[in-house]
Amino acid sequence: MSAIAHLTSVHRRDDTRVLLKECRSLAAAGHDVTLIVADGRGDQQSGDVIIRDVGAPWRRAFRPVVSTWRVLRAARRLDADIVHVHDAELLPISWWLSVLGRRVVFDAHEDLPAQILTKPYFGPRRRRLLARIAGWVEWLLCRRLNAVVAATPQIAEKFRSINDRVVVVNNYPLLGELGCGEGWTSPRPSVAYLGGMSEIRGIRELIAAMELVDPSIDLVLIGSFADHELEAEMQGQPGWARVQARGHLDRDGVRDALAECFAGLVTFHPAPNHVNAQPNKMFEYMAAGIAVIASDFPAWREVIVGSGVGLFVDPLDPAAIATAINALAADPATAETMGQAGRQLVETTHNWANEETKLLALYDELLADDPT
Repeated sequence: MSAIAHLTSVHRRDDTRVLLKECRSLAAAGHDVTLIVADGRGDQQSGDVIIRDVGAPWRRAFRPVVSTWRVLRAARRLDADIVHVHDAELLPISWWLSVLGRRVVFDAHEDLPAQILTKPYFGPRRRRLLARIAGWVEWLLCRRLNAVVAATPQIAEKFRSINDRVVVVNNYPLLGELGCGEGWTSPRPSVAYLGGMSEIRGIRELIAAMELVDPSIDLVLIGSFADHELEAEMQGQPGWARVQARGHLDRDGVRDALAECFAGLVTFHPAPNHVNAQPNKMFEYMAAGIAVIASDFPAWREVIVGSGVGLFVDPLDPAAIATAINALAADPATAETMGQAGRQLVETTHNWANEETKLLALYDELLADDPT
C-alpha cells in the first residue's frame, strides 16, 4: 500500500474534486490517503481518507505564509510516496518537497494568470504585472515536479510547455450522485444556481433577471457569497423576493435542491479564465437531469448546442437570461428533453468513472518511477 498526501490550504475539506473524487478514488484503489487542510476544524476520518488539519491562520492575510509553512511541516512528517498539491500558493513548498526527493504532483484547477486578470481589487497595471509573475512562477517551479494534473484540456495545453508529464483529469460528476426522480418536486417551478456567488460569476444579472421572469418562478441559490457587501446589496434588489437562498449544502442537499428545478444557470462573465473553462456546475446540472442555461462562449456552445442539453445567453443581459428561463418554463417537455440529453451525456462519457482511470494510471506510473 502506497502512502499518498493531498495538500490544500485554500479548498474546503469536503471539496468535491479534492476529497470526494480524487482522494476517495485513490483510497478505493488501495492507497493510504491523507488530506492535509488548514481550516481549524480539527482532524477527521472521511470514509477511507484521513483528514489532518494544521489549523486556520489567525488572520486570512497571513494564510499564504502561516498555512503554507504548517502544511509543509505536516507533509514532511507523513513521508508520503506521492504528494499531490491543489493550490498555487503551495507551489514553493511543492518545489521544496521535490528537492527533498518526493514525487510531487500539482493539480491545476484553474488558469492562475488568467484568474488574476479578473481580480477587481487590483488595478489594471497591477493585475497584468501579477499575472506575468504568476506565469513565471508556474514555469519555474512546475518544471521540476513529477507531473501536472490539469482540470481542462486548455490548462493542460499551457503546462505541456512546462512539464513533460501532463494529464487531463476533467472535473466531471460522480455517476449516480445527483440523479433525481421524475419531474419536479417543488410546487413552484424553479431554476438553480450552484456554487460560489460573485459579480464576475454573474450574480448581479441573475438577480436582475428574476424581476423579469414569470412571477411563478423562483431562483434557488446553492452556495455562498464571496463578498458580504455584494450579498447585502443583492438582498436589497427587487429580484431577491424571488430567491430561495439555501447556503452551502452537502451533496445530498444539492441533489434534493436540484430535484426541485427545471434548469440550472451558469452565466459567468466573459473573463479570461471563464471562456475556456469547464464549470463543474454545468455538468452537475446535466447529471441531475435538468436543462442548462449558460453563457454564450464558443467552448460552451459546442457542449450545449451540440448535445442539445440547454440554451445559451448573453451573460451580461438580464433580459436575455429571463427570456431563456421563461421559454423553458413555458415548454416543460423541451426542458425535460434537454435534461434527459444532459444526463445521457454524463452517463456515457462526461463522468468521473472515466476520469479516475487516468488519475490512477498516472499514479501507477509515478510509483514505478525513481522518486528522484
